[in-house]
Amino acid sequence: MCGMMRIDRLGSIPDLLSLRSALARCKSRGTQIQTIIDVGASNGCWSMTAKDFFPNAYCFLFEAQSCWEAALQQLKASRSDVDYLLAVAGEKSGDVYFLTNDPLGGVALYSEPPSEHRRLPCTTIDLEVEKRKLQGPFLLKLDTHGFEKPIFEGAEKTLKQTELIVVETYNFNIAPTCLRFHELIAYLETKGFRCVDMCDPMWRPLDQALWQFDLFFIPASHPLFKANYYVTP
Repeated sequence: MCGMMRIDRLGSIPDLLSLRSALARCKSRGTQIQTIIDVGASNGCWSMTAKDFFPNAYCFLFEAQSCWEAALQQLKASRSDVDYLLAVAGEKSGDVYFLTNDPLGGVALYSEPPSEHRRLPCTTIDLEVEKRKLQGPFLLKLDTHGFEKPIFEGAEKTLKQTELIVVETYNFNIAPTCLRFHELIAYLETKGFRCVDMCDPMWRPLDQALWQFDLFFIPASHPLFKANYYVTP
C-alpha cells in the first residue's frame, strides 16, 4: 500500500512507463545529444518524439523495409535535420537476409533462410557515422527484433561517443541472434554501459506473459551509479 501511494504521488503507473516519461527522466539528468541514430526507424515517429526532448539533435535513420521509404522521403523533405538510409545495420557491410512480411516486424539473418526472406544491403553504424561525418554525443535507438548484438558489434567506435542507448528487448528468443533482456544487459556492461530506465512493457495475448520492453542505458561511468541507496541518507 505504501508503495502504491508513492507511485500515485509521482504519477500513474502507465504514465511513468511511457516513452515520453523515460525520455524526460533522461533529459532531467542533463543528457546531451547531438545526433540520434535510429535503427529500425519505420516512418521516423520515434525520432520525432525524441526530438521533443533533444530539439537540436540531428537524426539519421536506418530502415530495412522499403514500404517505409515514401514516409521517410516525406520526412526528410520537410526537415533539414533528418536523413535516412534504406539498409540493414549490422556488424559488417555486405548483404543479409531479411523477413519483410510484417512492416512493423522483420528479422535479419546472415545465413540463408527459407524463401520468405529477401536479400538486402547491410552496412554498419561506424561506417555511416564516418562517411556522413555525424557528430557525437550520440543517442542509439534499436528496434531490431533480435539483431541487436551484430548492430552493436558494428558500432564500436560510435559507442565511445554514445551517451544514451534505447533498445527494444525481449523475454523470449525471437531470432537466432536474439539476446534476451538479461543477456543484453550483461552484454552492454562489457561495452561500458549500464541500464538506467525502461518503458513500454508489453504482455503477449497468448498467455499474458511478459513479452518485451524498452531498456535505457547510459555509460557505466556516470556519477549516478555511485549512489547505491534509494534516497539521500
